Amino acid sequence: MRLTMSLPLIRRAVLGLLACAPLLAAGPAAAAPDPAATFVNDNIQKGLQILNDKQLSQAQKREEFEHFLLGLVDVRRIAVFTLGQYRRTASPADVDAFVAAFRNYAVAAYQSYFARYSSQTLKVTGSTQRAPTDYIVTSEMIDPNDSGGKPPLEVDFRVRTDTGKPVLVDVAVAGVWLSLEQRDQFTAFLGQNNGNVRALIAHLSDLAQNLGKPTQ
Repeated sequence: MRLTMSLPLIRRAVLGLLACAPLLAAGPAAAAPDPAATFVNDNIQKGLQILNDKQLSQAQKREEFEHFLLGLVDVRRIAVFTLGQYRRTASPADVDAFVAAFRNYAVAAYQSYFARYSSQTLKVTGSTQRAPTDYIVTSEMIDPNDSGGKPPLEVDFRVRTDTGKPVLVDVAVAGVWLSLEQRDQFTAFLGQNNGNVRALIAHLSDLAQNLGKPTQ
């Protein structure tokens, strides 16, 4: 038996297919942008631009970079992490004093690290979600003036989103995570000084002062 369709039914079928055509052509919905990769891509280059701004004095660069950095980095989380096992025995007052000293040190340390690459540009190359609110964003520092074919420097960023907005909690330069390296250095220092956090605070102040000195 042959099936037939009336003209009104055929017309409705054609119109229905035409209505669906844009959806079929579009394919699957695009994935939502990665919040961590977007965060790094939108913000880190701004820090490099501050350090590369020849119209700013060294003091102005430090002030602007400090304001920029403290808006991106969860300083307290990093500071407490770098105390390692000594966090459990330190008094709340010592922890607060250490966090304040670490803030000054971190600004000087990050500025020192990134000042080496201030003439370069950052290219985000990927992102891995370690947990629902924990990401590793991979990137490359690209030197526009390099004519020798030197491979770009890999810089990775660990971003957490559990505070309601993305924050930076660690940076790896050429595979070395700064917070892990700092924790090893600080806990070794505390081990040699009977766990005296006040001694570490004084040590951090000296380190920050030396890092902040202009290079010759």
